[in-house]
Amino acid sequence: MIVVTGATGNIGRPLTHALAEAGEQVTAVSRHTAAVPEGVRHVVADLAEPASLEPALTGAKALFLLLSGDLHALGANPADVISKAADSGVRRIVLLSTLGVATRPFGRTRIAMRELEDTLRESGLDWTILRPGGFASNALWWAESVRTQQLVAAPFGDTGVPIVDPADIAAVAAASLTDDRHTGGVYELTGPEVITPRQQTAAIAAALGSPVRFHELTRAEAKAGMEQSMPGELADDTLDILSSPTPAELRISPDVEKVLGRAPRSFADWAQSNIAAFR
Repeated sequence: MIVVTGATGNIGRPLTHALAEAGEQVTAVSRHTAAVPEGVRHVVADLAEPASLEPALTGAKALFLLLSGDLHALGANPADVISKAADSGVRRIVLLSTLGVATRPFGRTRIAMRELEDTLRESGLDWTILRPGGFASNALWWAESVRTQQLVAAPFGDTGVPIVDPADIAAVAAASLTDDRHTGGVYELTGPEVITPRQQTAAIAAALGSPVRFHELTRAEAKAGMEQSMPGELADDTLDILSSPTPAELRISPDVEKVLGRAPRSFADWAQSNIAAFR
């Protein structure tokens, strides 16, 4: 049995499907009732309360650990989830970390994530750590304005990073959960190219087959919008990366291809696959 936390999200959903299609027994964990693929068991649990995971972890051999935002909050202790998994007999954990652990290691959330990585390394379990950069699916923030105004509004229109398709993260996670060759691996996951918000807009327009305008926001405007869905500190961290990516954040990693045997999907591929959200 493989347990997938965050099973209804942009990574957990395709990961659950991939594991089920490969014939694995899967338990999908989310905080709310949700539809899951046929044959997949669903358990409602909250990672902030590790004891609630016991029904999901019973009989499990592996765990995909994706932390929700509240587990990065002051006073949270996600290491308890690793301890609970080990006590339940889980032998392998694949942790979704962040590229920022390596490229900007001194922010509070990244210090906490690095400490969690270290806890996992020292746990005695088999482990793999995934460090993705920015997600292609962040473009879904623009879906409503594209549908209603044929408009993308974003800051730093001509500054890009090599964003990654969450489906590729899921595919790497599936390999890491089922193949011993990935034990002890630390994989940095990016897309195949540096792409700017203006270029993303053009890719969405091409997939739609209709024009989409780009409007450049100021940093203050962008932060005000982001604070509606994330803490201000995290918004500032994100904007720091988007405005001035470091050479390490511009690097195109070979790790997706190394694990999957194919190149990572481009943003244009992602846009084509998800274009229904923008119609």
